[in-house]
Amino acid sequence: MGETHDHVTAVRDLPRGSSHRGTSGATKAYGRAVLEARSLAVGYDAKPLVEGIELEAHLGQVVTLIGPNGAGKSTMLKTLAGHLAPCGGAVYLMGRDLSGLPVAERARELSVLLTDRVRTDLLTCMDVVEMGRHPHTGRLGMLSDEDRMQVRAAMELVHVWDLRHRDFMRLSDGQRQRVMLARAICQQPRVLILDEPTNYLDIRYQIELLDILRRLVEGREMGIVMSLHELPLARVASDWVVCVKDGTVLAQGTPEEVFVARTIDELYDLEPGSFDPVTGGIRLARRGATRSEDGEGCR
Repeated sequence: MGETHDHVTAVRDLPRGSSHRGTSGATKAYGRAVLEARSLAVGYDAKPLVEGIELEAHLGQVVTLIGPNGAGKSTMLKTLAGHLAPCGGAVYLMGRDLSGLPVAERARELSVLLTDRVRTDLLTCMDVVEMGRHPHTGRLGMLSDEDRMQVRAAMELVHVWDLRHRDFMRLSDGQRQRVMLARAICQQPRVLILDEPTNYLDIRYQIELLDILRRLVEGREMGIVMSLHELPLARVASDWVVCVKDGTVLAQGTPEEVFVARTIDELYDLEPGSFDPVTGGIRLARRGATRSEDGEGCR
């Protein structure tokens, strides 16, 4: 499993209750566990990439995976979403084994936004978002007034209503990302899984998107599991952070517990003192200075 630090919750100590306690001593209560991984191993062709995963996401909670490129975060998310079969262990959605749930039932409870590029032909943005309502429509796929209301509400929430008649394929990458988020939201899931949702977005829309996600978990009884590369954003947007490295979950805990120099330096193989826990950013040595000369290393 790798070294477990005393200030970070080890995998085996992951709480199964409905609250987590940060270093400040305050307890934040959440709803029931809506997505769980138990002794989960994920990978391809029966070859595990990450093993021993113990994870819970509760209603009203944002769980964020962080770690170096190639650590297996996307593979974990695809397995949690049911797009990949586990190499071992199990995933539970609303307390039921995900592998045994009918596709239609799974789609009503879980929505996914991955990094895979979506190709559409002659579809408007509204057409794309309306696809999110299909789990709630009948066999003919006809949208009701309620369905159309949910589509509009989701598009307005992510500020793409004015793009509704535009050709989806003619949008910028950032605009497409927001349209796909609207599709996921209007599905009204209990669990929302997102792989690098801030990709292609400038800083304004990154902040706006994460603010939307916070409002979703606080106001819509939803749990969110996502991956992020931007550590400052993960730090402020998350309730629970999972560190993935070298085929295992290195550590997990609240942002206050995880975003400390010792853990982040180890997670990303940084020189000691490279991560600044105050700002959440990275310290750079002065050009031409050694670590000891710069005063930031050898602590």
